[in-house]
Amino acid sequence: MKKNIAFLFLICSLIANATVRMPLLFSDGMVLQRNKAIPVWGWADANEKVVIHFNKQTKTIHADINGKWMVKLDSEKAGGPFELTISGKNKIVIKDVLVGEVWICSGQSNMEFQMYKLPDFEIQKQQANNPMICHFGVAQDLSGLPKDDLKAGKWEASSKETVGNFTAVGYYFAKKLYAELKIPIGIINTSWGGTCVETWTSRDAFEKSDDFKDMIAEVPQVDMDAVFEIYKKSLLENIQKIQGFEVTTTNENQFATLDFKDANWPEIKVPSLWENQQIGNIDGIVWMRKTIVLSAEQAKKEAVLHLSKVDDEDVTYVNGVQVGTNNIWEAKRIYKIPAGVLKEGTNVIAVRIADYSGGGGIYGDAADLKIDFKDGNIPLEGLWKFNVVQLKIALSPNSYPSLLYNAMVNPLIPYAFQGVLWYQGEANVTRAQQYKTAFPLMINDWRAKWLSAGQAGDQGNFPFYFVQLSTYDEFGGNSTKGSRWAELREAQSQTLKLPNTGMAVTTDIGNAKDIHPTNKNDVGLRLAAIALNNVYGKKRVYSGPTFKSQEVKGNQIILTFDNTGSGLSTSDNSENLKGFEIAGADKVFHSAKAIIKNNKVIVSSENVQNPVAIHYGWADDDTEINLYNKEKFPASPFRTDDWEMITANEKYKVSK
Repeated sequence: MKKNIAFLFLICSLIANATVRMPLLFSDGMVLQRNKAIPVWGWADANEKVVIHFNKQTKTIHADINGKWMVKLDSEKAGGPFELTISGKNKIVIKDVLVGEVWICSGQSNMEFQMYKLPDFEIQKQQANNPMICHFGVAQDLSGLPKDDLKAGKWEASSKETVGNFTAVGYYFAKKLYAELKIPIGIINTSWGGTCVETWTSRDAFEKSDDFKDMIAEVPQVDMDAVFEIYKKSLLENIQKIQGFEVTTTNENQFATLDFKDANWPEIKVPSLWENQQIGNIDGIVWMRKTIVLSAEQAKKEAVLHLSKVDDEDVTYVNGVQVGTNNIWEAKRIYKIPAGVLKEGTNVIAVRIADYSGGGGIYGDAADLKIDFKDGNIPLEGLWKFNVVQLKIALSPNSYPSLLYNAMVNPLIPYAFQGVLWYQGEANVTRAQQYKTAFPLMINDWRAKWLSAGQAGDQGNFPFYFVQLSTYDEFGGNSTKGSRWAELREAQSQTLKLPNTGMAVTTDIGNAKDIHPTNKNDVGLRLAAIALNNVYGKKRVYSGPTFKSQEVKGNQIILTFDNTGSGLSTSDNSENLKGFEIAGADKVFHSAKAIIKNNKVIVSSENVQNPVAIHYGWADDDTEINLYNKEKFPASPFRTDDWEMITANEKYKVSK
């Protein structure tokens, strides 16, 4: 009897394991790429016969000894809905399959930014009912080794019920394409906020790169459990090295008090997220303290503490007295200081910050960081003391290279699509110079992977369109003290040297006080303009002016531009150009007078008699720059010198 039962269990197990299985991408409501061979793949029993039916096509294949199989359907014209049927020892029917244009959307938080976060979302969702626009949201996942399938994800047609979770940039791009092409549009959203380009790049690419091969040789090829143990050890050691003492909550109850001695605590700049400074991208609990000195008159006055924003949760004390707490990471902290709390002489503001994921720390506008009296205020920006007392030890996408490529890109290969939309770079500003190598490396890596997977046609050189970083006043960077954001924008501009690439300039539609500007509509429209011109034959101006060359004539520099459209202009049609600076051999830049003449820009300054170089928009916050073409596309920021920049020696490193 026991033998018979065991035999039945074995037979049932074999039947269960033999079923044909499809990647999650192949599911109801999917969009297949038109006018290209269509790879269809999955898993079955070893050597199992698999038959695929789609529209009027039938293809037959046998799985290999590992149970993997792939066929290529002939190209199809736009249309649908159809059914895709896969038959082996079982049968899978995928319904409502459309054929049209498919684009992959990827990057960090500004690509991840969902529609529901828009200020006018209630209006937008009422206009979102369009079953011809479909979105596949790739579930966020990490892996130390390349995965065959995604953790989760599903196709959804655009409607007022579903559009809230769509990538906003991708949605507006798709909406514009549909308006022009009137065919199904599919967007595959694989993005994760706060992530660096290195986590989206495969190990193979690093091994073949002279710039990164030594780095990747130190990274073990192991599963996530082993990676976690290595990371846990390195994270603790790194933080303890930075602050010079143990990570512990011992004596934590004293940290809020006025008398506690914090002389041995290290310092960090405020306001700014930890991930942009020496603490790095950690989660956990950090105490931060700021000492100020008040006069007897100030100590008697009513006062309000402004802490800008705190990511994620704060408990805030003044001289040991709790004055407020908040757990909404986007909310401004405004706390009234009770009478009698402030003292003549030394006072201490202490903030216990709990960060649960993503960026952490006190951030936002420096103007919102102060103690406010009725007749004045004391600024609180600058250096604060800090002490990391507890770490939430969990792997982040940036803990090691390739983690997101392995889990969120590799499973998409070799799905047929038209091109990639990319919005990322904020997490790489500290290594802007190296981004000139790292970003093209990733683009070439993705192209090579799709090509080597047997993708037909031009998939080895598919369109790759990206968004240049918008304005954001991180550290007040400029030509005098250097600007990491300007350097990153330059790295993005130089990536246009790769074939079949395009860049949407967004300096005019950002928010200097918000790293996540909410105008995603214009971003999507500018990306769509590039695609409509380059891919779909809708010939039109799709770019703003880009620097071509300079000519020095006496005390002037004359600049020539490409992509001028029907002529150079300003955003407000005024005669005065803003954002131009000029320098001589001393490398000191001065604000310059700039005018448009004969479709060129003439730049000069009475402070520079022998000019050699120009900067345009060279700042973290370049909101005021105003060079456009007459089609109202903004010029990309640029410099004409090749002098060493502040990120020149910053390299990607993996904790050991």
